[in-house]
Amino acid sequence: MFDEKNVKMIIALLKASGTTLEVFFLTLLFAIPLALPITMGRMSKNKLLSGTTNLFLLIIRGTPLMLQLLVVYFGPALLIYWFKKNGFEVMFKWERFPAAIIALSINYAAYFAEIYRGGIESIPKGQYEAAKVLGYTRSQCAFKIILPQVVKRIVPAMGNEVITLVKDTALVSVIAVSELLLVAKERQSSMSSFIPLFVAGVIYFVMNWVVSLVFARLEKKLSYYR
Repeated sequence: MFDEKNVKMIIALLKASGTTLEVFFLTLLFAIPLALPITMGRMSKNKLLSGTTNLFLLIIRGTPLMLQLLVVYFGPALLIYWFKKNGFEVMFKWERFPAAIIALSINYAAYFAEIYRGGIESIPKGQYEAAKVLGYTRSQCAFKIILPQVVKRIVPAMGNEVITLVKDTALVSVIAVSELLLVAKERQSSMSSFIPLFVAGVIYFVMNWVVSLVFARLEKKLSYYR
């Protein structure tokens, strides 16, 4: 089984896993903080702001991620083509990898925002009132009382979304980002063997297993908030 061809295949898949992990971590890096202003907009008492945010969430959550990847990657190119067609000179080159990160970040920020909102709204209003009576400022109440409880409550849902993200990184292959699944499919085609896809499946499983362990440990550490 471990002849030269298979060894080269495994090395290629491990290198492609690096790209997959890069997509994964960069998406989390941007999506987690981006979700917070979206949550605030969704919960705003300003009807225009909350309505606009709700429409944004509806579009993002109501359309396939694959379609969003295609729009983010090909959309600017079509816009540039229109400008050039109408006599405007535009110097711009859109790369696949940034497009993938932007599309994934926006998509997951929308889902994370709803998780944040659910966690915030699950806190009884009496706790806010009690903090006010005890002399806490709004920021002290938010960071010392509400936020720790919200984090505890959203960890399971966040864990599910992060596990889904590991698998959704495979979708960036639709715009030819050379990640794990794309390389596995190329190797499977050249070798006429199912082994590359099987190895890729094992790598995805290991990644999700590690994520599951991390979130299980995090839930255990936060168990004192019960």
